[in-house]
Amino acid sequence: MQDQQELILTLKTQIIESLNLQGMTPDEIDNNAPLFGEGLGLDSIDSLELMVLLERNYGIKIEDAREGRKAMESVTAMAQYISEHRTK
Repeated sequence: MQDQQELILTLKTQIIESLNLQGMTPDEIDNNAPLFGEGLGLDSIDSLELMVLLERNYGIKIEDAREGRKAMESVTAMAQYISEHRTK
């Protein structure tokens, strides 16, 4: 199992790759900044991509929209959610 910091770095890299955030590096993504709106500025299409990323890479399927919003608040929140729910 990865430790939390390794998971956060891996997740940032996966987010950049899956959302085609060209020119962005993992260091430029604040661990605790909101992924949607003010922070990284992602939208609803991006949230679907992130849900696919969670399912493909970690075996996590999020059915409930409220749970999804909470799980994808920030990179730290995603890493915590993955740590608690991963099947891969």
